[in-house]
Amino acid sequence: MKKYFERLWNGLVKENPVLVLMLGMCPALAVSTQAMNGIGMGLSTLAVLVLSNLVISLLRKVIPDQVRLPAYIVIVASLVTVTELLIKAYIPSIYEALGIYIPLIVVNCIILGRAEAYANKHTPLLSVMDGIGMGIGFTVALTIAGAIRELLGAGKIFGFQLLPEGFGMTIFIQPPGAFLVFALIIAVMNAIGIKTRQRQLVESGCDGNCALCSTVCSDRKEETAGAEEQPKALQEAPKAIEAAVKEGGEVK
Repeated sequence: MKKYFERLWNGLVKENPVLVLMLGMCPALAVSTQAMNGIGMGLSTLAVLVLSNLVISLLRKVIPDQVRLPAYIVIVASLVTVTELLIKAYIPSIYEALGIYIPLIVVNCIILGRAEAYANKHTPLLSVMDGIGMGIGFTVALTIAGAIRELLGAGKIFGFQLLPEGFGMTIFIQPPGAFLVFALIIAVMNAIGIKTRQRQLVESGCDGNCALCSTVCSDRKEETAGAEEQPKALQEAPKAIEAAVKEGGEVK
């Protein structure tokens, strides 16, 4: 069970698609003007992500490797169309607020990224848990950013007036405000010391995944070996000096 909960925790915190991996930033910046918009966009993406991960994982041994990306796009586009029609039918206010960004879920790099990096290599259940974790992480990030922007920009959260009438820094409901708010959230995560996957890579190396690391493994091994040899040389130096003095030779 640990590996299933690990997928949830990674998607929510360690590999959060918006705050850590910086994926899906276009809809995140555009629709997070209000908390409700963030929830609507996040849940729409979560539904598509879970179902696409499930279908792609089930068909991973059937889809030829040469045409896997076009096949993934067809699957994701079909699911996005269904999701768009359901939102239009049952939640028209969210449909109008999100507008063009609902069909654009097809090209959201979170969806194709998880399909290519995870779903086509793992079992359906693990792929579903990965989709749930990533979807929840995406939803939480957009909701928090939307709540902060709505509060600072209009003095409201979820439409309820919390600050005095007339209060509002309009920059926070405009695109520059989105950059400021996401930068603030990421700074807070770093300040409280949340160990993200990227920070672990920087501290401990890429563990063989050199595509995500700026240091070649052989260089890191040489650096580590050099760092280990220096203390040994310093410890052996007094003994070498003492032996040279006893022999009456020169200290090198």
